[in-house]
Amino acid sequence: MKTKIKICGIRREEDCGYINELKPDLAGFIFWDKSRRYITPETALKLRGLIDKSIKTVGVFVDEGVEVVEKIARSGAIDVIQLHGKESNDTVERVKAATGLPVIKAFTIRGSVDIDPAMKSKADMLLLDNGRGTGESFDWDNLDDVDRLYYLAGGLSPDNVAEAVRRYTPYGVDVSTGVETDGVKDYDKIKRFIEAVRASEIF
Repeated sequence: MKTKIKICGIRREEDCGYINELKPDLAGFIFWDKSRRYITPETALKLRGLIDKSIKTVGVFVDEGVEVVEKIARSGAIDVIQLHGKESNDTVERVKAATGLPVIKAFTIRGSVDIDPAMKSKADMLLLDNGRGTGESFDWDNLDDVDRLYYLAGGLSPDNVAEAVRRYTPYGVDVSTGVETDGVKDYDKIKRFIEAVRASEIF
């Protein structure tokens, strides 16, 4: 199975050029205003117009109102919704019904006790992380108890993503900090990250 690759935190026109050339499967826009990677809905719509239509764009929200998510979804800026806060299953289902878009629900994994709530999510897909964009990984041994498709995030880089893909065969991998230099997306790191994932699939 081809591992999906999501490059998150796209916020500059230059980032869109990198994405178009290197062809990950998904590109993420962050709508949480406490993130240094935050962009406005207007900027996201502009950047969506610069990104190849074959690449899905993901809107990342943290405990946002359903109406706000729906408005951005209907603008055409995003193809997928990622909920990265404490959203309940009721909220997940309301977002799905309001937008008609696939929903990824992120879960913070601190230990095995966090796996069961994730397994019971009503989301279309899971994202398993150690927190909110800290760039640190969690104990991957906890993944042994996961029996749903998921994106692996947190602490991934060009240097360790191949091991993660070979060992756990996640549905997809998600990276932001790991492909940045001094807080901005780095073309060479994105290229190395994608090449590492694709090479790991040969084995």
